[in-house]
Amino acid sequence: MLGTPALFATAYGNVGSSIYYALGLVAGIALGLTPLVFVISGLIFAATAATYAEGTVRYPEAGGSSSFARHAFNELVSFGAAWAQMLNYIITIAISAFFVPHYLSIFWAPLKQNPWDIIVGALVIVLLVLLNVVGIQESAKLNIFLALIDFATQLLLVLLGFALIFSPHTLSANVHWGTAPTWSQFFIAIPVGMIAYTGIETVSNLAEETRDPVKSIPRSIGLVAIAVYAIYFTLPLIALSALPVHLIDGKQTTLLALPPQQHGFQNDPVLGLVEHLGIGGATLSVLKVYVGILAATILFIATNAGIIGASRITYSMATYRQLPEIFRRLHPKFKTPWLSLIVFAGLVSILVLLPGQTKFLGTMYSFGAMLSFTVAHASIIQLRRRFPDEELQFRSRPNLRIRGVDWPLFAVFGGTATGLAWLVVVVQSPGTRYAGIGWLLLGFLTYWFYRRRVVHEPLTETVRAPIAMGPALALEYRNVLVPIIERHESEAAVDLACRLATERGASIIALTVLELPMQLPLDAELPIEAELGANDLLDEARAIGDSYGVNVVGRIVRARHAGRAIVDEAARRNSELIVMGAPRRDVSRLRGRIFGDTVDFVLKNAPSRVLVAAAPKAA
Repeated sequence: MLGTPALFATAYGNVGSSIYYALGLVAGIALGLTPLVFVISGLIFAATAATYAEGTVRYPEAGGSSSFARHAFNELVSFGAAWAQMLNYIITIAISAFFVPHYLSIFWAPLKQNPWDIIVGALVIVLLVLLNVVGIQESAKLNIFLALIDFATQLLLVLLGFALIFSPHTLSANVHWGTAPTWSQFFIAIPVGMIAYTGIETVSNLAEETRDPVKSIPRSIGLVAIAVYAIYFTLPLIALSALPVHLIDGKQTTLLALPPQQHGFQNDPVLGLVEHLGIGGATLSVLKVYVGILAATILFIATNAGIIGASRITYSMATYRQLPEIFRRLHPKFKTPWLSLIVFAGLVSILVLLPGQTKFLGTMYSFGAMLSFTVAHASIIQLRRRFPDEELQFRSRPNLRIRGVDWPLFAVFGGTATGLAWLVVVVQSPGTRYAGIGWLLLGFLTYWFYRRRVVHEPLTETVRAPIAMGPALALEYRNVLVPIIERHESEAAVDLACRLATERGASIIALTVLELPMQLPLDAELPIEAELGANDLLDEARAIGDSYGVNVVGRIVRARHAGRAIVDEAARRNSELIVMGAPRRDVSRLRGRIFGDTVDFVLKNAPSRVLVAAAPKAA
């Protein structure tokens, strides 16, 4: 059950990893204006982070911008956002894996260039896909540790740089307005610079596993935004002080932009920075080995996160009949979405990697990311417009209230900026334009054919895939929801759910509802005792699950009515079974002796596909 530290570590492991390739990629385009590009793209990222914080708390489900678009517009727009996200994940996998061998070249120099970087990068993808098919789990504690080490290392490089080599005069001399870079290069560098913020979708995709989305998601996104912005605001200043823009072969450039064949550091820009920090001897050798190993490890983890993200978005798309049902089928032995892992995370990512062109990978990522972010911003604006009086558990700021609607200024600014950035990429990069539009056409044609010829439903209508059940409808399920309160019957309900989950290979969601009276807003601060009590209940449920070897995902929900919250959670999670802690086995005779009117409400309002079972009375 994920909290703020785990979410922050996972997101920063993705976002923070991009410095190891984004620095050289952007410097190759923006030259002396690279620090300014990262500042501008950072402001856009801040607005995007606010949009994702509100949208993810509002709809804590996998899908990110695709989920927001489904609720704000329709299924066709949702598919477009999801297909753009898929492109983002594929590029993230390819570019992260491609740079792993570059930083390991401290041990063997040929890894820094073709063909060995392509070969090793492809092997990294194959290895991680196989591990994910088998079902090897990441360690949340290890991710937190590595994210903190990574941030501390980047901060150390910044501090050393300011102490040893920072030069405002050099930075000023680096800038050649309108010539190096040209204005067209400067404008296209801004969307390419957004590759520095790869990974914001990760928090949305982990929302379903977050214990308290109202608190954990905004906090983790805010921490990531602050930490990443601090590094990208300062590290480029140090890098261009160490490796300034000057005339090389009749052209204004920097060693950060040159390939290894020309003694440049395009493929390992952070190692290039380390080499030019003004230190030498054994200290330099040790620091290079340390940074090389850390960068390769972080990029390896980022590749794995991209693979997990690709499988999650594929599974979500298949669940909503955007892709064929086969992509959500689990491996009979390992219980993982093996086909989506092999096809999208594996084969397609390797195909994208094979040319070994980092600039093309960067602009392709910008194409998909800017489109996906623009849809996310537009969705938040539309949701605010359509449901002006809806209570929100979390509302990002700043806002401007006009005619009863709180217009999200952060989304207006962010959507305008990302939309213009997408147009810049389309206009200025012909290769990306053709490849990106081709990707979109392929996706929409596939979607049209599948919806028309197989699903037989309109393109704009939301349709969930049927629950994959065996012949015994009442006995087969994959998702069990257990509402729990501080009573022995709840312990019995969790115990029963765990025994059933062990037999059927199901997963369990333990749900605690914090009911708020009408006079308090849903985002009101509650007494610390209420939150501690809810967390204690979820910890007890998890302990019971551990005793059975069953993973129990805890969830705290703020709501006006517990019964409605339970029904909504069951529908959103596609649950097949709700186990209630009640004193009788006979479901038809249950009355509100434990949950007040909650039991009756759930019995009457649970979706027809959901079974409601009662735990036996506790001794």
